[in-house]
Amino acid sequence: MQEAGSGFRDKPLLFLLLLLLCLPVVHGKLEAKCFLTLEPNEIDPQNHVRPGELFTTGIVSAVKARFLPLTFNTVPLTRISLTSSTKYWKMLSYLFALHEINQDPHLLPNLTMGYNIYESYFNARMTADALLDLLSAGEANVPNYSCGRQKTPLVVLEGAETDISILISTFLDAYKIPQISYTFASHVLSDKAQFPFFYPMIPIEGVQYPGIIKLLLHFKWTLVGLVAPDTSNGQRFMNMLISMLTKKGICAVISQRFTVIASELRVKFSQYNKWKQVNVFVYHAETSSFLEGIAVIEKVLTVFKKPIVGKIWITTARWDFTLGLNVSISSFHNIHAIFSFLMKTKKVANYDGFKLLYSFMDQFLTESFKCSYVMAASSVKIWRRCREKEDLESLPQEKTEQILALDSYFIYNVIWAVARALSSANLSQSRRAVRKVGKWLEVQSLKPWQLHSFLKNPQFYNNSMEGVYLDEKGDLAANLDITTSVISANKTITGMTLGHVEGHKFTIDRNIIARMEMLSKPLPPSRCVESCHPGFVKVARKGEPICCYNCFPCAEGTISTKEDAEACTKCPEGQHPNINRDCCIPKVITFLSYKDPLGIVLATIALFLSLITGFILGIFIKFLETPIVKANNRDLSYILLILLLLSFLTPFLFIGQPTKPTCLLQQIVFSIIFSTAISSVLAKTITVVVAFLATKPGNKLNKWLGKSLGNSIILCCSSVQVFICISWLATSAPFPDSSLHSQPGEIVLQCNEGSAAMFYVALSYMGFLAAVCFMVAFLARNLPAAFNEAKLISFSMLIFCSVWVSFLPTYLSTKGKYMVAVQVFSILASSAGLLGCIFIPKCYIIILKPHLNTKEHLMLK
Repeated sequence: MQEAGSGFRDKPLLFLLLLLLCLPVVHGKLEAKCFLTLEPNEIDPQNHVRPGELFTTGIVSAVKARFLPLTFNTVPLTRISLTSSTKYWKMLSYLFALHEINQDPHLLPNLTMGYNIYESYFNARMTADALLDLLSAGEANVPNYSCGRQKTPLVVLEGAETDISILISTFLDAYKIPQISYTFASHVLSDKAQFPFFYPMIPIEGVQYPGIIKLLLHFKWTLVGLVAPDTSNGQRFMNMLISMLTKKGICAVISQRFTVIASELRVKFSQYNKWKQVNVFVYHAETSSFLEGIAVIEKVLTVFKKPIVGKIWITTARWDFTLGLNVSISSFHNIHAIFSFLMKTKKVANYDGFKLLYSFMDQFLTESFKCSYVMAASSVKIWRRCREKEDLESLPQEKTEQILALDSYFIYNVIWAVARALSSANLSQSRRAVRKVGKWLEVQSLKPWQLHSFLKNPQFYNNSMEGVYLDEKGDLAANLDITTSVISANKTITGMTLGHVEGHKFTIDRNIIARMEMLSKPLPPSRCVESCHPGFVKVARKGEPICCYNCFPCAEGTISTKEDAEACTKCPEGQHPNINRDCCIPKVITFLSYKDPLGIVLATIALFLSLITGFILGIFIKFLETPIVKANNRDLSYILLILLLLSFLTPFLFIGQPTKPTCLLQQIVFSIIFSTAISSVLAKTITVVVAFLATKPGNKLNKWLGKSLGNSIILCCSSVQVFICISWLATSAPFPDSSLHSQPGEIVLQCNEGSAAMFYVALSYMGFLAAVCFMVAFLARNLPAAFNEAKLISFSMLIFCSVWVSFLPTYLSTKGKYMVAVQVFSILASSAGLLGCIFIPKCYIIILKPHLNTKEHLMLK
């Protein structure tokens, strides 16, 4: 080997001769076994071109094609399926805008805007092909290789889906070419650090989500399904919307992603009930797969044997459905209506007008563009380049807004915005020209990177798109129209604008809802349970979604004013719930008044007993010299009758609206009068005992007989109660008060005791005196004496003690004016017991049995 090698080095001429001898063997073109050429009959990658000093590029997707995987052992095949008859619609918007811009002598004077429009077929591979062709100045797809082709474009306009937009950014960033998007961009593309040259002309994706939530809540659709393509963007949609729905109490019981290629979806048998129950689907629709997603769900719904309610579709797609769905809607049987959120604009597409325009556009493009297939030796694909050969003078004269669809209308506005930015950049560059040696230096042509400062200007956005504006944070925002496409029984579509979303303002036109229901059926419900009515509160069911709950009445004193209330609230002070507990009403001011039936009864009884007491006192005064009156100390009887008369008048301090004087007197007068009355009864009882003992021989109690004993007992016993009451007034005197919570629905005016302890001390002392009196009277009940009152006093004190012992639990268990009524009744009952047991028997003898009221009878006894 070494020798051979050295021989070749030593004899170069011989080596060259051997090469020449081999040339005939390899002459001709090498043929690849798998030549990756897409023939024109398989796919038609068109590129419409018009030269100009200012060159722009548009990458549009108007035709849908399904690309089969490349296997490298067969010729690639491609099947094309048109989405609708809008093949030339987006092209039309470019033609209109550029024609008007080039006709404007003030916008870009002495300059012409050219264009380079590619069809990407909703496909990443074709988009990459278009970008390679765009960035290759030669005929072949070799970037940075210049061979007479048009210069690099200043901007690229695109309305692609997220993944393809990212692909476009990857290509353009190296050249600093601005990428302007006229579709809802993903949150990923809003990262300026990663995509510095990406300029969205409408808000980022998600601007519709708050409106979707409000729409669901408006129609009370709390049980929904989420459908999205099985892409990274679809996964972001699922994560974001599920979080937003959960916060608002809406259950996404179905979260289904599907693959566009397979167009199949398998559902477990256990989930069929959910699919039947859910009538509303929120669909993260991408333009390229919108119909496929609905078709997948249709396959699932056709499994059910029983007829099902038509489903509602709420989509995030920015698509004018009346222009795109009529072709395929006949195959869908379970769609009731489709809701979408479109950017608010005055421009309305005229579909009928476009159908007439379509045939003209087909002929116009054929005649106005000279098309040819171009393929270089190093290229592996064919481009059909269509160069504009004449001005667009034959374009229709109708107003643009009458024939541009929504998507194309955005393209039209974006091109105008770019033209204004180019005008500003060109003007700025012209001012930097300098004069040298009497001549103007030639102004250098615009470069893509020089446009960035103009595209970042807020004025660029404010003047670019109707309905788009910068919010307080500097982010793009837009007002949205809520549109609905109602599908009638004969499979026709009627588009209507149902409402609007303007910032935080959400409006729905009820007349449009009524019209929808006339064209089709009423909107179906989509709930787990019926709403909880006002006055009830939601209580979650264990182990079930949050929108499945039970309804329980609000607790006492609380209300709920709206449906599906999360919690009940208390009424303000001075108000209380109505019977249904759904609103608060003012409380009624109440007290034990003379107009109240209870107050009338008690006042009548008190007055009647007062008259009887006065009558008895008159009898005792008239018959004061009779033995029965003189017995048991006549003066004590008079004192007791006067005290009983005052006690019967005491209730009038309790009845009526409480005032400061009445509150001060109520308990004080009651305590002193009753304590003095019981002291009088005690004095009478002790007098009987002392009188009996004094009759025994050798007893020294004679000196205690007389008025001094009774008066001393009354004075000593009552003075203790007086001291208690003075201390009460000095420390914490009673005062007028109102109770807001003691009685439902009422504000009770009452007297506050000031000190509950002092009240019970006074009551306890009175009870102590009554107990002592009862015990003494009980022990002296059988003493032999004429007109012995001991038995009568025993019965009276038994009644007295029974009344006041039962008073305490009754008083503490009642509220409001009934507490006052209980005390008044106890006063009257105990006083009546004393009067009836002690004095009525004597009056009976005085009036009806006068023969018993004689001295002879007394001596006989």
